[in-house]
Amino acid sequence: MSSVQILVKYRQVVRKTGKTETYNSDELEKLNEFLDQMYAETGDSACLAIKINFMLGLRVGELVALKWEDFADDKHLHIVREEVRNQVTNQICVVEHTKTHKDRFIALIPRAIEHFNGMERQGDYIFMRNGKRITAGRIASLLRKYARSQGVPVKSSHKIRKTFASNLNAAGVPLDCIRELLGHSSLSTTLGYIYNPLTEDETYQLLVNALQTTV
Repeated sequence: MSSVQILVKYRQVVRKTGKTETYNSDELEKLNEFLDQMYAETGDSACLAIKINFMLGLRVGELVALKWEDFADDKHLHIVREEVRNQVTNQICVVEHTKTHKDRFIALIPRAIEHFNGMERQGDYIFMRNGKRITAGRIASLLRKYARSQGVPVKSSHKIRKTFASNLNAAGVPLDCIRELLGHSSLSTTLGYIYNPLTEDETYQLLVNALQTTV
């Protein structure tokens, strides 16, 4: 051991970036193709849940706990409950509150409304499979299956939320509005969800548009 030299004093931390924390437009296109094919083959509403959540930005527990009665009107969802795992019994259940114990309203864009209107009601919950509510585990399983099919690292359901926030920020939506949609109490928490969700070509074009008239 006397001949061993330690040249690095500190562990090198892998920095989080838009490439690791969000789905860019190219990745979204491939993911949607996979989900559309899976839905056509199986009719599994979990495929629709993933597609729709890129337009809702919900916590996965909130997503799978949505009920048809949660439509406040034609353009808004009322987020009031979530799926949780009991730390003692390890059982999964739905509780009538969100992570922050605060309800909120989510605006629905036309594309999301089209998806909901095209769905068949199987019960009280919006996303069901074989007569039962789908779980957060089913969402995670589908995302893993997609990653294996593409030979790429798995991006979790939480990164769908970060993609939602980052796309809104890139489009110029005020940060405080993004905070409210995500259900955060603190703006500093929301800032931790903001990354660059654009491809290199899209980012370059933004730079060109912003800088080409400055000289």
